[in-house]
Amino acid sequence: MLGRFSRTELLLGDEAMKKLENSRVAVFGVGGVGGYTVEALARSGVGTIDIIDDDKVCLTNINRQIIALTSTIGKYKVDVAEERIKDINPKITVNKYKMFFTPETSGEFDFSQYDYVVDAIDTVTGKIELVMKANEAKIPIICSMGAGNKLDPTAFEVADIYKTSVCPLARVMRTELRKRGVKKLKVVYSKEKPITPIEDMSISCRAHCVCPPGAARKCTERKQIPGSTAFVPSVVGLIIAGEVIKDLSLKN
Repeated sequence: MLGRFSRTELLLGDEAMKKLENSRVAVFGVGGVGGYTVEALARSGVGTIDIIDDDKVCLTNINRQIIALTSTIGKYKVDVAEERIKDINPKITVNKYKMFFTPETSGEFDFSQYDYVVDAIDTVTGKIELVMKANEAKIPIICSMGAGNKLDPTAFEVADIYKTSVCPLARVMRTELRKRGVKKLKVVYSKEKPITPIEDMSISCRAHCVCPPGAARKCTERKQIPGSTAFVPSVVGLIIAGEVIKDLSLKN
């Protein structure tokens, strides 16, 4: 029967589409990378998606985040994402968490419920905790490495963490995961050397912070405010979604 996923089914087949419909994927971080991952997962027929993010849409998100529009500024990202993907597929189940994933909050998630985990968060401690929790539950996970301060979307590739190079975040992750005995980890990373952002206070969040009063993590508190584009985080997010769809549709 003709449906919203018919064109995908022409490539993957009926059995794979049923696997996707019966799959549950958790996406931690619904920003520049994670937002596009969620979008592609929903458009690929994944039946249940968990979205985890405590942030609200900011004016400065509009240049790169698929959920960021003038009309969505100030709204929780998970609320905007839920509305969007339910408009894509009204039958989809969305579980949303307005929270920041850390080692301290990780106990609130039962990783055994997931068929796949996507790491699209920024903090090293959170990323490591996600990897450890997914490994404990024997659930596949894919992690986004550094996407900020990059201009070449063609430089990104999928690799095991221990075969990465150049990327500073991947280097830190390799060191920390080796200490913890993690043998392998699928990541998306770039060999492009990070660009140093221009220090122009006239366009800097440090001088013109637009975060709402009481925001848990303001840009002014960050060591560096990274530059980004519309065409780099989106590519990373779509690569990640492609890997998830491939792995889920081929699983036994």
